[in-house]
Amino acid sequence: MNGHGLEPHRQGGTASAESGIVLLEGPGGVAVALTPDAAEATARSLDAAALEARGQRPIQSPSIRI
Repeated sequence: MNGHGLEPHRQGGTASAESGIVLLEGPGGVAVALTPDAAEATARSLDAAALEARGQRPIQSPSIRI
């Protein structure tokens, strides 16, 4: 995802459960409601992407934000 012009957030999101739904609140006002299955799939995907990103060279542009 190069060239999207957004600065990556340095704060993580917070997850909670309410009435059988997983609520994910992230930085910048991001909010997502997920089923438990979708939350587990998202957690696996985020974990895999974070592991992969740690092995990559950082983008040099200061104007990259996700």
